[in-house]
Amino acid sequence: MADEKKQNLENKSLLSQPLLEREKNSLPNFFLSVKLKYVKLGYHYLVSNAMYLTLMPVLCMIFAHISTFTVDELWNQLKFNLVTVVLSSTSIVFTATLYFMSRPRKVYLVDFSCYKPGPAHITSRELFMQLSAASEIFTEQSLAFQKRILEKSGFGEMTYAPKSLMQVPPIQSMAESWRESEMVMFGAIDDLFAKTGVKPRDIGILVVNSSLFNPTPSLSARIVNHYKLRGNILSYNLGGMGCSAGLISVDLAKDLLQVHPNSYALVVSTENITRNWYFGNDRSMLVTNCLFRMGAAAVLLSNRIFDHRRSKYQLMRTVRTHKGADDKSFNCVLQREDPDDTQRVGVSLSKDLMVIAGEALKTNITTLGPLVLPVSEQLLFFVTLVAKKIFKMKIKPYIPDFKLAFEHFCIHAGGRGVLDELEKNLELTEWHMEPSRMTLYRFGNTSSSSLWYELAYSEAKGRIKKGDRIWQIGFGSGFKCNSAVWRAMRAIDPTKEKNPWMDEIDEFPVLVPKVSPLVY
Repeated sequence: MADEKKQNLENKSLLSQPLLEREKNSLPNFFLSVKLKYVKLGYHYLVSNAMYLTLMPVLCMIFAHISTFTVDELWNQLKFNLVTVVLSSTSIVFTATLYFMSRPRKVYLVDFSCYKPGPAHITSRELFMQLSAASEIFTEQSLAFQKRILEKSGFGEMTYAPKSLMQVPPIQSMAESWRESEMVMFGAIDDLFAKTGVKPRDIGILVVNSSLFNPTPSLSARIVNHYKLRGNILSYNLGGMGCSAGLISVDLAKDLLQVHPNSYALVVSTENITRNWYFGNDRSMLVTNCLFRMGAAAVLLSNRIFDHRRSKYQLMRTVRTHKGADDKSFNCVLQREDPDDTQRVGVSLSKDLMVIAGEALKTNITTLGPLVLPVSEQLLFFVTLVAKKIFKMKIKPYIPDFKLAFEHFCIHAGGRGVLDELEKNLELTEWHMEPSRMTLYRFGNTSSSSLWYELAYSEAKGRIKKGDRIWQIGFGSGFKCNSAVWRAMRAIDPTKEKNPWMDEIDEFPVLVPKVSPLVY
């Protein structure tokens, strides 16, 4: 009994010690130890380089055997086997020629530019709500709904909107819509030409994407007219393809560059807010008002060999996933009229959007995974799958670690919920999610151009090093999930960069609360 009391006193004494002292007196938790990652990293290196480790002894044996011959002995061996030598040499030359002639042309990203509107276009959350209330179109319930969306949106107070919507009553004319599109497109393209030194007449391929604003003549035709591009330019205008259209444009430009040597391709991604602002009270269509803001990006791609040294990135691969065959996927992001007789047009978002986006992402990464993941991750996934499906073992499915395949992630800043789900499902860190969250906070959802604002953030922070791999993920109506993988050709020096973040990058990252109260 006395021993038991003594033991209880010792336990109480231990519990009263500071946390640091208690940890010193106890065994470390191996599963929480940071050194565990080195075990996994070592396994990854071992399996990924297994082929080289196996071939090295064979090569050493071959060279050791050859080293036993003298020069005269080697010459005699070749002299009496002249036919074999000629045939072997011819086969090697033929095979090498066939390989170099048939391999895909490398596609480089020379540079890109994101448009940053002037201070007159800044639209704080408070100003947004004031303008919505002053329009006298929305009901009290609709205003309260928009307020709740903005409080949870992850937005800051410095997003941008067109002037046509910053007045009462707002103007949604065709002239104002053209004015907005021209301002953002020409602003991004002018900056891109200034940074690269490429002349407009050098552009051989032009791809423009704008989902909802598709006038006649097209936006691509307007760019050709404004910059006096050459008459034989290959011009494409993609419409109705949603926020993932930027990567679709890159994929199209990549395919065109495979068959048109020594060419430059200009890709322009934008969306028009003026023409597509919704002035109704259907909640499913009010969400887009709260999330979408003004922006554009211009990207210069090249297959010219001489652009290898000055380019920032090389396009490694693109993967496109389309779930449009499924009715729910097709209708989850839909432009339609109000259910009543007002005939007001807006874009409705289904309640199933997050589930559908998750399924599309799953399909996309199932295709992308084997192309980019190290062999170690593929083996772990395969072994877990066999154990679960064949041997019926009750184990959790193995989620591949995409952080072993990529150093940087640019996830479409469509909304806070999308970013939260991808961070959890891909097991990413706050550092990996920072470019996407800060882009959403600073610029809002700029549709297909948001991925380039995110990459510009990483460049401004000085994070891009030579050889780094970047994964861009875009989601769009249809429903589509698209991926693009880039490899950095050189380290990006932020002091030599000009992008929308440079004059304020030291202010980021900022803490974004889950709910940010809004008073207007």
